[in-house]
Amino acid sequence: MFVESDIEHMTVAERFQAMEVIWGSLLKSPENVSSPAWHGQILSERLAKVEAGQGKFLTLEELKGRLGMTKS
Repeated sequence: MFVESDIEHMTVAERFQAMEVIWGSLLKSPENVSSPAWHGQILSERLAKVEAGQGKFLTLEELKGRLGMTKS
């Protein structure tokens, strides 16, 4: 079992590799993975905004900035 301190000692590349392994494992049995109802509600609301021409989109650079991933 992993604990947060194990993950904190990993490099960013190792963390991404670990996520890929986890996603791959989950994809092997998608019937065991369910999304909560609120996920569907949010997606429906966002789709309605896009269809009404009110959707707001970020560029990749804007997203990186929001996530604090821009180079200083």
